[in-house]
Amino acid sequence: MPGEPQADCLFCKIVRGDVPATIVRETETTVAFRDINPQAPTHVLVIPKAHHRDAASLAAEAPELCADILREAGAVAADEKVDGTGYRIVFNTGSGAGQTVWHAHAHVLGGRGFEWPPG
Repeated sequence: MPGEPQADCLFCKIVRGDVPATIVRETETTVAFRDINPQAPTHVLVIPKAHHRDAASLAAEAPELCADILREAGAVAADEKVDGTGYRIVFNTGSGAGQTVWHAHAHVLGGRGFEWPPG
């Protein structure tokens, strides 16, 4: 069921405190933590505490959480001091796009230049 914690989900385990993570911000609805395989000097994941499979499911099932995630991504960028130089927010949706954890999450990347198109 959407929003319900999943026993086998890595990010649900982080939300519960069962798996350690370097948490940089937490709100009532979100958790932000450092990526264990950073792709930029700043690489923080912002996740909803409620389980949603991917960004598309999150938007359909709980659009207010999308706003919470984007607001927290901006706060992470400000805290990390990359908001003035630019940063990227990425949602990978589906295995073909690089999603490996099936819990919606935004990557906040900054601290270096990025090329376009990505990937």
